[in-house]
Amino acid sequence: MPTMTSYQRQALSITWLRATLFAIAALIFSAQNANASETPTMQVQTTDEQAAAQVLDKLNQYSSSADWDKYFALYRQDGIFIGTDASERWDMVEFEGYSRPTNGWRYDLVERHLIQHGNIILFDELLNSPAYGISRGTGTLIKTDGVWKIAQYHLSFPIPNALAKQITTEIKNAPKP
Repeated sequence: MPTMTSYQRQALSITWLRATLFAIAALIFSAQNANASETPTMQVQTTDEQAAAQVLDKLNQYSSSADWDKYFALYRQDGIFIGTDASERWDMVEFEGYSRPTNGWRYDLVERHLIQHGNIILFDELLNSPAYGISRGTGTLIKTDGVWKIAQYHLSFPIPNALAKQITTEIKNAPKP
């Protein structure tokens, strides 16, 4: 077997070191990508979308702490809240009357989409509630005097298609108020 010169041994060591560093980098990259798939991905947002998202984040924060003055300041005066019950279409006076006596409610963001059309942003978001599990919030924000305000918020419970017939039958058969 031929003997290696010190130059050849050094070149082999450098090649081995490069291969090892490449393998470590590939492992780190794949681990980061695996972790990224476990958390919601963040889309690049415009300044307006960031401001609107902050309004919606504050909405969930203030409802969790029952900070009703700050919560209702996020809505337009002519805002509408549509709740999960078919009878729940409330203007702000009605919704405040319902909300203020409560200790609040908690909904944690899972995923959100924003679409901007000038001074209007449409949104839909999946939320997770300790009380109800997954729910969906949809609505509209309108920018007035440089501030994003909620014009309409609609809270609903998404029904898996496999359960839709069963659930809607229960709704149809429920006693009417």
